[in-house]
Amino acid sequence: MKILVVDDEQDVKVLFQQRFRKEIRKEELEFVFAFSGEEALKTLEKMEQEAILILSDINMPGMSGLELLETIKKNYLAPPPVVMMVTAYGDEENFNTAKRLGADDFLTKPIDFKLLKEKLIQSK
Repeated sequence: MKILVVDDEQDVKVLFQQRFRKEIRKEELEFVFAFSGEEALKTLEKMEQEAILILSDINMPGMSGLELLETIKKNYLAPPPVVMMVTAYGDEENFNTAKRLGADDFLTKPIDFKLLKEKLIQSK
């Protein structure tokens, strides 16, 4: 399964590579990283509609994760990617907006990697 992780924090890449070392080595999961909403859209264009899961931070400079979510759900329909929103703020307004825009799931930071692994297994 190919997963696009979108977060403006560069250290997220190392964190995911460490936490999913086994799954990456076994080629069960492949991670691609984008550090802005704009970069994520360029990456998605290059991926040519591969069936993927997207984990996106909500609060990013430039295009927010919610704006990215709205664009993805409008433009990437076949097959529609699963989009999980990630934020440091577990507030109801972001949750409701993300759900309204079509988010498939909602996670709060710091990420519970055990829970995330369970969700990824369910998404396969």
